[in-house]
Amino acid sequence: MNAVVIAVLAMLLLSLLRINVVFALIAGAAIGGLLGGLGVNETITTFTGGVGGGATVALSYALLGGFAVAISRTGLPNRLVELVLSVIQRNGENRSKALPKALIFFVILLISCLSQNVVPIHIAFIPLFIPPILQILNELKVDRRLIATIITFGLTAPYILLPVGFGQIFQQDILAANLESNGLEISTSDIPFALAIPVGGMFLGLLVAIFFSYRKPRNYANSNFQQDSVEEQSDYTSFGIFASILAIAATLVVQIISDSMIAAALTGITLLYITRAVKWSEADQLLTKGMQMMAFIGFVMIAAAGFAEVMKATGDVETLVTASADLIGNNQSLGALLMLIVGLLVTMGIGSSFSTIPIIATIFVPLCLELGFSPMATIALVGTAAALGDAGSPASDSTLGPTAGLNIDGQHNHIWDTCVPTFLHYNIPLIIFGWLAAIIL
Repeated sequence: MNAVVIAVLAMLLLSLLRINVVFALIAGAAIGGLLGGLGVNETITTFTGGVGGGATVALSYALLGGFAVAISRTGLPNRLVELVLSVIQRNGENRSKALPKALIFFVILLISCLSQNVVPIHIAFIPLFIPPILQILNELKVDRRLIATIITFGLTAPYILLPVGFGQIFQQDILAANLESNGLEISTSDIPFALAIPVGGMFLGLLVAIFFSYRKPRNYANSNFQQDSVEEQSDYTSFGIFASILAIAATLVVQIISDSMIAAALTGITLLYITRAVKWSEADQLLTKGMQMMAFIGFVMIAAAGFAEVMKATGDVETLVTASADLIGNNQSLGALLMLIVGLLVTMGIGSSFSTIPIIATIFVPLCLELGFSPMATIALVGTAAALGDAGSPASDSTLGPTAGLNIDGQHNHIWDTCVPTFLHYNIPLIIFGWLAAIIL
């Protein structure tokens, strides 16, 4: 049996049994390494050598957490929540009606989408915006699984479809570069059109989640932690709001110029301190609090990097892809389906669609050319195969981010309330619509 398949299944099974995700990743890596013939010492050495690959991402998220808490001190989240509430309560609207829910869903979806393309701060907005509105969501009896599903759609679909912000990195710097380096001549302008059908499947999954899966009320307790977190935020001032907006804009500019979330977060934090929107005396406390808030995500990303390194070292990723090619023969329909399933397995284990493309493109592109797939169909297959799993993987920041905001009071489980719902509503449609795109294009 393929070591990568066993390792991923072991990791997922442990996660479903509510075992800590970091431990599940380490255990899965150990199982995969031993089954892949690495031996105990080599598995440990490979894993520890690989964790360094996740250190940069972990540090980025820690600093973004500090930036988010610093922004919250200026009162900007309070102002955003007040704006939402003012619309909800306008003309005496009762919070139990459908209109307020629809407005909140739309605002969360809009901000999530903007965080990938227009203001590419990724998951940094979640600790800013989600915790302050949890009490409102509780009063409306909104199922938090739906909120997790909405946020994850906004964190994944835009970068897959739109070549701006993180989408530019995914489509041009990674997908197009790897397709061309493996012998496929494409036009980058074709990528959004090729991936539009799979993203359409994700949108359908979002509609199912909103109107069918999680439309029933769900009760949550209003914990003291929620109230304390709101009370800790300062009353906002016009200058504080201006400084926050300036810091966010500077963070965006620096990230675009430097392509570094670390430099961007440091710029934003520094501006808040220089403008005295946040006091220097509070710097250590705020940064520590923000880093603690994002620490779990950082540890998962570090462990995921070690897991990915062990999987690569076994050589069974290539074996898995090659075995799939042998099963395909000249059957295009079967070939498309198997390639998507392999992509799902790889991404579920690694937790990153960006890291999956270089692994699968080496085999998938020649295979697509041999089977007679068009360039557009090949783009759809490789892009969808990489994106598969990002929405449902326990190690993906697209699932870790929503959990970090929704579980601030301990009432939202990462696996059963974020990973399983997003897997069902996005990965299954991605397989179906990605296969359809490969056949049609």
